[in-house]
Amino acid sequence: MYQEERWIAILDYLQQHGRISADDICELFQVSRDTARRDLVKLEEDKKIVRTRGGAILPTLTKEVPRYAERLQAETGSKQEIGRLAATLIQDGDYLFMDSSTTVRWAAEYMCSKRNVVVTNSVDVAITLGDKADVSVHLLGGIFHGDQHTVYGARTVAMLADYQVDRLFVGTCGITVDGLTSPYEEEGYMTREMMRRADQVVVLADHSKFGKRLFHRFASLADIDIVVTDRMPEPQLLEALHHHQVELMLTESQGGQQK
Repeated sequence: MYQEERWIAILDYLQQHGRISADDICELFQVSRDTARRDLVKLEEDKKIVRTRGGAILPTLTKEVPRYAERLQAETGSKQEIGRLAATLIQDGDYLFMDSSTTVRWAAEYMCSKRNVVVTNSVDVAITLGDKADVSVHLLGGIFHGDQHTVYGARTVAMLADYQVDRLFVGTCGITVDGLTSPYEEEGYMTREMMRRADQVVVLADHSKFGKRLFHRFASLADIDIVVTDRMPEPQLLEALHHHQVELMLTESQGGQQK
């Protein structure tokens, strides 16, 4: 086995078992302890693992967040399905918050209800809804984040105090039993204010967000009402969602199940 193949195999083992020791590497791949140590050093340098006494674990904190254009392309089919399903929750005459999530953008794309008012901090959502004749769009002001195509900051949060809506459609970079997390603290404060001012909170998250934990926790599972996703979460997260009475909506590719 080539060195690069062994590194991939080590990461696969960690995904399944959560922890690996130097002795495990020696036994699994028939290499010396020095080779096992060098493998762990290299994987740590590449920020793939966190070394522990005698072995390694996977990082619990996700730090790298792709640019908006990259996120828009990732899991595109799943995001479209989630957006289409989420759009069915929108009724004629609803007043809505929509955040800058790429999945929420697809919900805006599939909106077909009438007489809606949408408040958003997303330039792309505003442009998407601008083509719909029967939707009134309010674009929040603030600091423009070019990488993420979003508006944020103290001015944005202050403007939210003027609104009350029926539903909030929000994405997340990570969802665990502890709640929803974001890499940006300022964005988290803004989303938290949106949640306070919405009668119903709908989270749109594809399966790649399950189990991810980022820098800033902006909501607990108790703060949300519905999760729209493309795959059933792992048992621990599913149990936590049920405990907090969060409705789970699955796309048609998963049989359209609701839990």
